[in-house]
Amino acid sequence: MTKVRLGYVAMSMELKNASPSKTMTFAQFQKIEDREAAIRKLERIALTNLHNTLRLLKHNAASEIHFYRLTSRLIPLANHEELLDWNYMKPLKENLREMGDFTKDHSIRIDFHPDHFVLLNSPQVDILKNSIRTLKLHYLLLKGMGIKPIHRCVMHVGGNYKETDVSLERFVTNWMDVPAKIQNMIMLENDDTSFTLEDTLYLCEKLNIPLVFDYHHHLAHHQNPNWENHWDRVVQTWKDSPLPIKMHISSPKTQEAFRHHSDYVDIEMFFTFLKEIKGSVPQIDCMIEAKKKDAALFKLMEEIKMRDDVEIIDGSSFYLK
Repeated sequence: MTKVRLGYVAMSMELKNASPSKTMTFAQFQKIEDREAAIRKLERIALTNLHNTLRLLKHNAASEIHFYRLTSRLIPLANHEELLDWNYMKPLKENLREMGDFTKDHSIRIDFHPDHFVLLNSPQVDILKNSIRTLKLHYLLLKGMGIKPIHRCVMHVGGNYKETDVSLERFVTNWMDVPAKIQNMIMLENDDTSFTLEDTLYLCEKLNIPLVFDYHHHLAHHQNPNWENHWDRVVQTWKDSPLPIKMHISSPKTQEAFRHHSDYVDIEMFFTFLKEIKGSVPQIDCMIEAKKKDAALFKLMEEIKMRDDVEIIDGSSFYLK
């Protein structure tokens, strides 16, 4: 039987005043005349974000949720060009370690999904450098938590720049400039506008990167609708990973706005996928990318409990019969 675990992204619909993404703009930073005081305020915001993240992790443990995506906005302005002298990790050490210890004590898989401006296939050197700097931030956060960074950051391939093949080869070329410790952190996903499953598989197989299959993206953008033909190849990209295979699940908002994520997950759409992969892997971790976050996970689990082709394990996990 294949074990399925559900996770959700960053925010909770249940916990109040628990945003892990509180921020400060650089314009607001500049309005504070005392630069050191402004930096201290940034640090207080970051500490609040870490405190709220720990609250979310405790909420997950209480709800038997074992898979969670951290926000990439834990530390505001961390990589701003005017603040490169700021040692943002120093005041966060204790809180990061507490978060990491909690995830390990409660066996919660955590990872990141850096923002869309992280483009490893950019033709512009400054954008590539900034992208690597942003990935280094994620690496430092994971190390600060005591979490092994391997395969903890999922990314899109990047910009298409109206030349798919050239853009793919530029990714390969730029990959050589990415430090090995950051390379080891990366997973790639197929997207809904530029790089299909086949495009992404090309890079993942060439560079030994795990592929996170996004089913909704594939339905929105594909060369061949029959993703099942490539599933064994997707599984093989995870052969050297210490983590279970991961995929993304979401549903279209409407047929007209097909690429936009719905509030909840269409269970029939989800099980159309699961029926195809049943038995092909011992475990698959499914990240729900729905607008209603954990509320979408809870609703989906309530619907899954009504099925007779599953065996429920706990609040977010089940076996496919």
